[in-house]
Amino acid sequence: MLRPLLILLFPLLAVAAEPKPNILFLFADDMTWKSVRALGKEDIDTPNLDRLAARGTAFSQAYNPGGWHGAICVASRTMLMTGKQLWRARAAEKRLNEEFVARQLLWPQRMAGAGYRTCFSGKWHVQADHAKVFAEIRHYRPGGMPQDGKNAYFRPVEGQPDPWDAADPKEGGFWEGGKHWSEVIADDFKAFLADGDPRPWFMYLAFNAPHDPRQAPREFLDRYPLSRIKVPANFLPLYPHRQAMGAAKGLRDENLAPFPRTTFAVQTHRREYYAIVSHLDAQIGKILDALEKSPAAANTYIFFTADHGLACGEHGLLGKQNLYDASVRVPLLVAGPGVPAGKKSGAPVYLQDAMPTVLKLAGAEVGEDIDFQDLRPHWEGTGKPREAVGGAYMDLQRMIERDGKKLILYPKAKVARVFDLRADPDEMRDLAGTPAGAAIAADLFRRLVVIQKESDDPLDLSASFPELAAGNGEKSR
Repeated sequence: MLRPLLILLFPLLAVAAEPKPNILFLFADDMTWKSVRALGKEDIDTPNLDRLAARGTAFSQAYNPGGWHGAICVASRTMLMTGKQLWRARAAEKRLNEEFVARQLLWPQRMAGAGYRTCFSGKWHVQADHAKVFAEIRHYRPGGMPQDGKNAYFRPVEGQPDPWDAADPKEGGFWEGGKHWSEVIADDFKAFLADGDPRPWFMYLAFNAPHDPRQAPREFLDRYPLSRIKVPANFLPLYPHRQAMGAAKGLRDENLAPFPRTTFAVQTHRREYYAIVSHLDAQIGKILDALEKSPAAANTYIFFTADHGLACGEHGLLGKQNLYDASVRVPLLVAGPGVPAGKKSGAPVYLQDAMPTVLKLAGAEVGEDIDFQDLRPHWEGTGKPREAVGGAYMDLQRMIERDGKKLILYPKAKVARVFDLRADPDEMRDLAGTPAGAAIAADLFRRLVVIQKESDDPLDLSASFPELAAGNGEKSR
């Protein structure tokens, strides 16, 4: 009698003994989707991210929903930690410690509740006490960016000496403390992996790179002579709506290069951007190598993404406080057990969808309080993708993309911009004012109103765009 009972129980015991997967979350800062060679057409060296893309699934249409002030990274990371969409995350920000941290509701705390060892290194930039959110902290960078100096702004000017040297550790910034911060994070992961703790782990590695000041060792800068750097097809000396969108001289990011923009200045900034991305890629290579040599390799999911993108010279803009694709789209790569190798998904997703996906992989509960969606159906070939994605910046900009069409609104200036991204991926031909553009705008506006309601967006667009609101049949809020 005992033997048949053991036979019946054995499958249940085997299932119960199956180890939980480890999660390695690699998070870049200011990194556009185009800066991974495997995803775009840029002449940039990212061999390690390319091999990660080859190992797993790449999401080519991954977005950040926007921000409520100039530090877009704060909104992005707050959404990621809380699982709340943009405007709900802004409301939650004021009570993160009192409610979310106290109730163990932030992402790492939920992972700890599922039995995970949680560890953090790098940039935080969330209005919550990081020491209460993670069980282990290797390095904590309290500010949103490395310390920079006056030499980093309004430069370079062709024909004049450049006051900034992106490869000189004497400038501080990423070298503050004696070692480039991206290298410190790679070291932190290797040390973490070597300590032999048997528990499943969630490692959150938040690089500051490639945020400005864009500093990299000389060997990486030397890979990118100006002759190799192409000016973007959508280069402009000045963006015509910069005042309306809040991207004038008062915005720090936009002050990195002189006004008006020049070919030389944009090439120089892109050279430094490419160099720090390639240096970041090299550190990710060290992390991947260390993982592959460890026993954890077979049971680890790897996620790589960024908090938002960056214009870096596109449209006459330098920063991320705009809703063009270079700034709102990010790389999103996933590899691990059961994730198809070499697959590309064009489904519209948000980078914050990584949060419920990881919770599901960890066996943690994902309730209705999480606004984002599990990514697994996209690589498993099941489920229905989002119809559209939206974006916002303060009360100055709104955006929607659906089925290759895009609408950007500047409410205070009452300006609408319409693009057919399949015919015009560089967003250079504004269709507003044409019959085709009017039809696209009317259709997208209707869906944008729905997205606003779903995310508790407080902005009423009807006064600025009465013709679109009338076509919608109701006020936008």
